[in-house]
Amino acid sequence: MDSSDHRNTEKIAQLTIDGRSVAAEAGIELFQSIQDPVLIVTPEGEIIDVNKATLDAANKQRQEVIGEGVCAIIHGGRWPHIECPLEEFLRTCRGKSENTRLPGLGGEYHLTISPLADEQQNVYVLLLRARRLTREESVNVETIRTAQLAAIGELAAGVAHEVNNPINGIINFAQLLIDDAGEDRLQTELLGRIVKEGERIATIIDSLLSFSRESGDQLEQIDFRDVITDCLALVNHQLTKDGISVETELSERPCPLIGNYLQLQQVIFNIINNSRFALNERHPGPSLDKKMKISCNPHGTSNGKVIRVVIKDSGTGIPQGILDKLFEPFFTSKPRGQGTGLGLSISYGIINNHGGTLSVDSILNKFTDMIIEIPEYQKGTGEAQC
Repeated sequence: MDSSDHRNTEKIAQLTIDGRSVAAEAGIELFQSIQDPVLIVTPEGEIIDVNKATLDAANKQRQEVIGEGVCAIIHGGRWPHIECPLEEFLRTCRGKSENTRLPGLGGEYHLTISPLADEQQNVYVLLLRARRLTREESVNVETIRTAQLAAIGELAAGVAHEVNNPINGIINFAQLLIDDAGEDRLQTELLGRIVKEGERIATIIDSLLSFSRESGDQLEQIDFRDVITDCLALVNHQLTKDGISVETELSERPCPLIGNYLQLQQVIFNIINNSRFALNERHPGPSLDKKMKISCNPHGTSNGKVIRVVIKDSGTGIPQGILDKLFEPFFTSKPRGQGTGLGLSISYGIINNHGGTLSVDSILNKFTDMIIEIPEYQKGTGEAQC
């Protein structure tokens, strides 16, 4: 830049409009004209400024957004006992980009985080830009998530196999020592505790193995409506006691598939129990909103015909920040001591072994949809329609 260009730049910078420099005014107009939602936040996650596209996507007024936490606006909020992964990352003052669902903005987005530093290289704000994903990109995101869960399942099963033999050895040797303990009550009691805890570990290991275990020879033709009806018959008393009303929408035509009846029943039990917990947490007492809806219908997809089951509840919902971890072994959204983190991971493995998918759609303090899709059995072909 020569001296004349430098002088012209200085003159432009000195021009003002309503007390603001022309350069600053141009920057504000550019910021507001960006078609994608853009937010400026502090490392603590407080929103300093947003553009018009953000307000349109969030369906909020400016005063409802400025000064709020970023998780509350783009994720719809979080639970007190679980920290938002986005807010946690912002405190590192680093940049990254990822594909993620932002229910507060109404869809799947490619989120880019860019730190802005001062002259001393201290990050004082971060720029968040969200570009809505195309349909093809959303499908690719789901494919990647499925592959990641499959890898986690294989890893968990590998660890479980390695631990299984030693723990069985511990149980057997402890049992032998109990037989030799005679009348020594203290030794018998301590060895009994070893056996008991060893068996508890063995149960957890078996659950981990079921995450990736094939269903084997126990497959048969069943009607998914029967699975749901039998499950409801067993839990109806408890749901009624908790004041939870259940609406069912079961197809009038059969919903045949090839599967393991008991395993699918376990999946439905797990999801109903999770919905029951969420409803009781949000509505501890009687409430007209304490509702659960279960539907089961044949459904056409781009991959063929499936039996689609949706279990919807109006409970606490699930924070967006943890949705991607929901099916990982040992991850639980419940407070400490109230969940093992195996129920949904086992359910995911069971549905996957049936050639189907288990997915979730949820908005905090509004609803949760657990969606099961399994290939429909086509009579005459001898196999499920995939």
